[in-house]
Amino acid sequence: MAGGSASGDRISDRRKRLRAAVDERRAILVPGAANALTARVIQDVGFDALYVTGAGIANTLLGVPDIGLVTLTELVHTTEAIGEICTLPMIVDIDTGFGNAVNTRRTVRVLERAGACAVQMEDQVFPKKCGHFDGKGVIPVAEMVSKIKAAVDAREDSNLLVMARTDARAIEGLDAAIERAERYIEAGADMTFVEAPTTEQEMRTITERLSVPQVANLVVGGRTPLLSQQALADIGFSIVLYANTPLQAAMRAMGEVLGALKRDGGLDAVKDRLAGFEERQRLVDKASYDALEKLYAVE
Repeated sequence: MAGGSASGDRISDRRKRLRAAVDERRAILVPGAANALTARVIQDVGFDALYVTGAGIANTLLGVPDIGLVTLTELVHTTEAIGEICTLPMIVDIDTGFGNAVNTRRTVRVLERAGACAVQMEDQVFPKKCGHFDGKGVIPVAEMVSKIKAAVDAREDSNLLVMARTDARAIEGLDAAIERAERYIEAGADMTFVEAPTTEQEMRTITERLSVPQVANLVVGGRTPLLSQQALADIGFSIVLYANTPLQAAMRAMGEVLGALKRDGGLDAVKDRLAGFEERQRLVDKASYDALEKLYAVE
């Protein structure tokens, strides 16, 4: 398939590659993709993995805020579309698992088949909210433990990473959030993700107290300090999410270019900010589709 298909053996290799990178704890940078075009850009630039962002899907596909409105069907379709044209390991945001432990089991099974290399689930009350929003709530620890066990049991490939996120820092404090993460590790989580620490020292405390690889989530305008990759590697993080950086960049660029078009009635002032026709076709791999047309042409 043009662009590289997500065949089973290749997906297994991607999962092994991601697991190995995570174990090195070198703070690999993972931008977020809400659609296949963004995934192509992330791969083209040369990143090691990508994050299928629930917030990005909410904003991009639905035009709504990250408040739990994305469905499992929409998430699966997006993951499948990205996996079809991108060979990077995909970390998939599954929000709260789309229900209880039984729902979570099905969620993990369908996303594993869709090509996920890791699934990230959070302990918020449904409907969830962005981790940097106010007004969040978290479910009882025992309920989240049950969902993590269901996620671990559901996977068919042991290299599929189960990432357990807690949003308790903003509600119950850092110590309570770390205690939750410890329980999630005991339940079988391969990684944990303490969302929205507010200082560098809090970030150090997280990696010092938790035994499994950790995730940092950096959001421009959010609550967590925007430390450099080297600083985060020194602290001991494995993955650094820039979940919606591509989306934020696209929003700003679209607004400015379209604003100039509306103001000036043309693009002369901003045409140097547009991707050229040839660049656009290269990015979507048109040449390989041209080759397929020739291969299957009717004589």
